[in-house]
Amino acid sequence: MGSAKIRVLDLFAGAGGLTAGFHAASERFETVTAVEMDPAAAASYEATFGEGIVYAGSIQDWLETAEMPENIDVVVGGPPCQGFSQLGKQDAQDERNFLWEQYANTLTAVKPNYFVVENVAAFAKSPQFQEFVKATDKGGKLEDYTFQHKILNSADYGAPQARKRAVLIGHRRELAFPGFPAATHNADGSNDLEQYRTVGQALLGVPMTPDKDEVFEERTHERDGKTFAGTFTPRELHWSRNYTELSRKRFAAIPAGGNRFDLPDELKAKCWRTHNSGSGDVMGRLHNDKPSVTIRTEFFKPEKGRYIHPTANRAITHYEAAILQGFPDTHQFVGSKTAIARQIGNAVPIPLGKAIARQIVSIS
Repeated sequence: MGSAKIRVLDLFAGAGGLTAGFHAASERFETVTAVEMDPAAAASYEATFGEGIVYAGSIQDWLETAEMPENIDVVVGGPPCQGFSQLGKQDAQDERNFLWEQYANTLTAVKPNYFVVENVAAFAKSPQFQEFVKATDKGGKLEDYTFQHKILNSADYGAPQARKRAVLIGHRRELAFPGFPAATHNADGSNDLEQYRTVGQALLGVPMTPDKDEVFEERTHERDGKTFAGTFTPRELHWSRNYTELSRKRFAAIPAGGNRFDLPDELKAKCWRTHNSGSGDVMGRLHNDKPSVTIRTEFFKPEKGRYIHPTANRAITHYEAAILQGFPDTHQFVGSKTAIARQIGNAVPIPLGKAIARQIVSIS
């Protein structure tokens, strides 16, 4: 293993979850440039990793107008995936599905040794994935590269969250494939692996009552002539919400590990009373003794999934969601409460990013 810096370009960077994982893996990783369209997420990224490295705009505009960074060793990123996510309405023609082409154009422009793409598990079955494969054929725009893909579960790498992602690891054809990381954890701790990290372990010591509401009103952050709330460390995201009396009664009626099916009829929404099937995660409590479900962008809404605290009668807070994603306590967040929730939910769990990065640093 060498000691030289490994120069990284981060596309669709968000608040920097993937970069945080790479930096946690080795001090050799140096993020040179990041591209992020969302202004608040770009501000969070820059506040965490340094000024002057983030292009806050679309990748199309960046490719057309920016000077490409030189001597890039690794390109990482997760193009937006909402168009073929298994949640909600799938749309094969959603323009976001074709942002992989801009990722591929970046590879031809900066010519890295390695690249990493992460996306929802459904990406591996999409037409866009097949187009990516074709691009690496002889005569394709990525003919100098090859890649392999695998569905990885973040819980297998020490995250207190079961989140499956399609991970593509590519490399120049003359270089060796770095390999996929071997699991370090499993459900029962068998085969010399550690047991999955649980929600209870991750949230141990977190105050049961949110205690940082006043911090949100106290701080502002300026970037590119815009004013945002922030900056906040994860600990400073322990914010409360104002719930209706009905919501409070529902929370109180849901037992450990329970969900909407445990509610008495008088506390059920009309649609719940007439539909006794469907997701068991709606209005569900997180299990203390298991990893969490996937932390999505609306984790603060229990009606969206299993996001009620294991024992408290409330949804998990932004702080607790950031912990379950593995964000280090030094990370900085900027933006509205909704914007920060989106940054947290869209991030790659840091332990998964770290495991992938270790594969690359081991042969670099």
